[in-house]
Amino acid sequence: MAIALMLTCDSPLFAQSASATRTLVWSDEFSGTEVDKAKWAFSVGGGGFGNNEMQWYSNKPDNSSVANGELHIVALKQKTAGWPYTSAKLTSRQSWLYGRIEVRAKVPTGVGSWPAIWMLPDAAFIDIAAGPVASSWPATGEIDIMEHVGFEPTMIAQTFHTGAFNFKIGTQKGTRQNRADAETAFHVYGLDWSPEKADLLLDGEVVYTFPNMHKTVQEWPFDKPFSLILNMAVGGDWGGQQGIDNASLPWTFSIDWVRVYSADH
Repeated sequence: MAIALMLTCDSPLFAQSASATRTLVWSDEFSGTEVDKAKWAFSVGGGGFGNNEMQWYSNKPDNSSVANGELHIVALKQKTAGWPYTSAKLTSRQSWLYGRIEVRAKVPTGVGSWPAIWMLPDAAFIDIAAGPVASSWPATGEIDIMEHVGFEPTMIAQTFHTGAFNFKIGTQKGTRQNRADAETAFHVYGLDWSPEKADLLLDGEVVYTFPNMHKTVQEWPFDKPFSLILNMAVGGDWGGQQGIDNASLPWTFSIDWVRVYSADH
């Protein structure tokens, strides 16, 4: 189910980093004892995921669990189905069109780790009739609210990918921010998204703005509902550029909360 976040109500639930004009429409505070399967779907399997990654994604508690008010996504050196590592990838069952998405999280330490908070279009809203190129990545769009690779311990990447702007052709749009405490402190990673632009946020501050140029879907595919993804890859074309430090495993990607607010336009 998708929600267009263009609504107002008198709910008092607001995040400190979000405008007081916003209404909280969906959240997970991870206050239970296990992953809420009504809110999240697990990916299970390997295959490299287009980036030559080395993990098998599982739905087992070893790789994703809830404790002390946090979701823990854990990468292990654990051979499964021929893949040398296991980890987890969770996708929200809800999708949203516009609004403000915020995730408070702390990334792990370890060369070879590749945690991410990102968004892809809800498959139910992809126009398959448009043909295989127009209905597949990158034309359908991707929003990387946060990516971190362990061999660059202080760097946080936040990026947009579209048909016209994507890393395969070196035209992606986004920013890389340096934070000395990237691996030791929680930060709030966010997206503020409207029909006219999409802002990437770090600790409540706008660090990059991607405008709707009102050209074609190749430049702006962000007019359909997107789902949120939390995962940690192992190795891969980017994460594994300087190898994998097995001695540093296991790695834990900690998520304190996820909150989605209505749009304010």
